[in-house]
Amino acid sequence: MTEVNKYMVFSLNNEVYGAPVEQVISVEKPMNITRIPNAASFIKGVINLRGTILPVIDLLIKFDRGTSKIIESTRLAIVQSEDIRVALLIDTARDVLDIHSDEIDPVPEVAGGIHAKYLNGVARLEDGLMILLNLDQVLDPNDITLIKQIEI
Repeated sequence: MTEVNKYMVFSLNNEVYGAPVEQVISVEKPMNITRIPNAASFIKGVINLRGTILPVIDLLIKFDRGTSKIIESTRLAIVQSEDIRVALLIDTARDVLDIHSDEIDPVPEVAGGIHAKYLNGVARLEDGLMILLNLDQVLDPNDITLIKQIEI
């Protein structure tokens, strides 16, 4: 019997990604992002979400894939990794899917390199592939230190 996990599906630069649903707190419309002087380039700034100040992470910058543009479909995925909450800039939020463990392949070796650590695998979907993120690695200890320094 295969294990079933739920993933929030979202798009980023026309690619399909999934994040473990248990780490996703909510999906919000973009709001005013206040820039932080001297922050790492992937930290777009901070937002005030119902009284809580959250850093906003641009995944495209983090993954060396460009810079996110905030348009009507852009969303903020509020996620939790260990003891920290952040807002991730995503192009669109799509759905929540059940993915069986036998539908997940390991990260291909050609994907190697520095960013392979950010991935948990690749899920086979009916209409293509979904890259499964490892949010605990996306926010590595150095990033968490940087983010904690800007928390208000």
